Amino acid sequence: MHFSEKAPQTCDATTGSCCSRCQPIVPDHAHHDHDHDEHDHHHGLGDSSLKEMLTSWHFITFCIGAVLFIAAVLMDESHPWLFWTYLLSFFLVGGEILYMAVTNLFKGHVFDENFLMGLATVGAFSIGEYPEGVAVMLFFRVGEFFQDLAVDRSRKSITQLMDIRPDFANLQSEDGEQKVNPSDVTLGSRIIVRPGEKIPLDGLIIEGRSTLDTSALTGESLPKEVGVGSDVLSGTINKTGVIIVETTKLFSESTVSKILDLVQNAGAKKAKTEQFITTFAKYYTPFVVISAALLAFLPPLLMQDALLSEWFRRSLVFLVVSCPCALVVSIPLSFFGGIGGASKNGILVKGGNFLEALNRVDTVVFDKTGTLTKGFFSVTSVRALHGNSEIEVLRLAALAEMHSNHPIAISIKRAYIDPLEAIVSDYEELAGYGVKAIIDGKTVLAGNAKLLVEHAIVHEAIDTPDTVVYVVVEGQLIGSILIADTPKEDSKQAILALKALGIQDIVMLTGDNQTAADKVAHELGITHVEAELLPHQKVEKLEVLMAQKAGKGKTVFVGDGINDAPVLARADIGIAMGGVGSDAAIEAADIVIMTDEISKVATALKIAHKTHAIVWQNIIFALGVKGAILIMGAFGIATMWEAVFGDVGVALIAVLNATRVLTHK
Repeated sequence: MHFSEKAPQTCDATTGSCCSRCQPIVPDHAHHDHDHDEHDHHHGLGDSSLKEMLTSWHFITFCIGAVLFIAAVLMDESHPWLFWTYLLSFFLVGGEILYMAVTNLFKGHVFDENFLMGLATVGAFSIGEYPEGVAVMLFFRVGEFFQDLAVDRSRKSITQLMDIRPDFANLQSEDGEQKVNPSDVTLGSRIIVRPGEKIPLDGLIIEGRSTLDTSALTGESLPKEVGVGSDVLSGTINKTGVIIVETTKLFSESTVSKILDLVQNAGAKKAKTEQFITTFAKYYTPFVVISAALLAFLPPLLMQDALLSEWFRRSLVFLVVSCPCALVVSIPLSFFGGIGGASKNGILVKGGNFLEALNRVDTVVFDKTGTLTKGFFSVTSVRALHGNSEIEVLRLAALAEMHSNHPIAISIKRAYIDPLEAIVSDYEELAGYGVKAIIDGKTVLAGNAKLLVEHAIVHEAIDTPDTVVYVVVEGQLIGSILIADTPKEDSKQAILALKALGIQDIVMLTGDNQTAADKVAHELGITHVEAELLPHQKVEKLEVLMAQKAGKGKTVFVGDGINDAPVLARADIGIAMGGVGSDAAIEAADIVIMTDEISKVATALKIAHKTHAIVWQNIIFALGVKGAILIMGAFGIATMWEAVFGDVGVALIAVLNATRVLTHK
């Protein structure tokens, strides 16, 4: 029911969208460069105010038509003005629909819903069913209004979940403070962020202290304390103090831009169910319209007592329920709502296809370090050999690991508190083994037992569940460092939640030693462990697991998105942890969990299951009701009143059902 001054755009059903309501459900972010009038033009109600709607010419004429219809119903059947009252009411209520029907017919849109509804109601008038003709048009427009309202509110609810785009930046310059567009801020600029404002670009705090609301990015409700030297991310909200931030990234490269691009592009990656509905819609409307024509004219030609008026009336029912709006609108809305609901929980899903694929998951494969465990190793003991001191062993290891960002390297550098002073050159990271560097002219190796075997260095195996880093100088083992990592607080809960969801196989792949891997697996209740794997071996192990389940369920790999990019890419669905501030995580995976909470893997599966259930509820309900009305219409049981419910009523119920996906906690 469009009450704007501009008539809404309509589409041909053969393209999968037979009316103005059957428009793609996309985030408002995707339209931010478009004119607001165009936005209203496409979405019926759009953002026009209630006051504008109530005072519009279309609404006033509709109300007059509705009053005249009521008056006609109350008139005596022999009243001389009865027909003219119905006719005037019909044109006032449905004039806009008839106008668009004729206009679109000249454009070649034969299966446009306006044309089909106009044909059905004019047909009703032609056989003397005046009340039905006006009532069908009246309730069609009222139902269309409520459906527009439901879709519009749903779209707003979803886009509000992802409303993280900063509108401005307070740029500090020699001329004072200027309010500018975030995209105009250069690298290294200083911006002022006051309480209540969004941080517009990624940067480093150089002045002030505050607390930040990061919930829009991570789903985490607890505020984050920040001060001088703290990294801050665009899209978070400054809550308490004034801070000055030096930008470290351009707006186009900032976290908020990457997330918004990801969300906007998610709509392009449609689920198979969405693709099926689009294809189905292309054939459904023409099939029903042709069936209506055959139903109207074949029985009178083939059956002796069949009346053309009676079978024509039955065929009108087919025309009214011929638009697949209930599916074309509600199915994409369900997937978009699922993606929006996931983003509210700090889970970014790159497309409806991945959300749908999560429903078939029966195997979840985890990386260990930084995924199931905290990834923050600490040195538990140092063992020195051949007259070397423990401090010297730790110092050389810290120097060798100086340029590495691996969690093990960070823990060693953190343990050595004195300044690292030495000439370090020829640094080389040996994937799956350790590191190699020249320190003060001597070759130093730091790594695992495989590194020693690779260089034929004699050593005694250390029986411990902890990670062992051996330190070698000029081919001689001078000591070892024991490092421990512990599971995250929610890891055990996450494994239990996955088992409760019916996940059959939970596997852990790690490059760590077998003893350390078994210790973590035992704590978490994981029975299948593959340890001491190089990066390429992780891919091979994953391929073996997937080959064993060929044609069955889907396999998910959960990693940190940095060191596990090949495995994330190879899995049916790759889930990266710790996406906040990590470009690699956002690029590498199909689904990005913005925090380090492993329990959100189960949350993603629950949202996917709920979305899947709602999608199929709508498909079965819509097709079931429409099919029943078509059958009853063919036998003369259903009238045009039931047909209107089969169109706008079913569509409205399906849309309202689709919005339930947003209520997931």
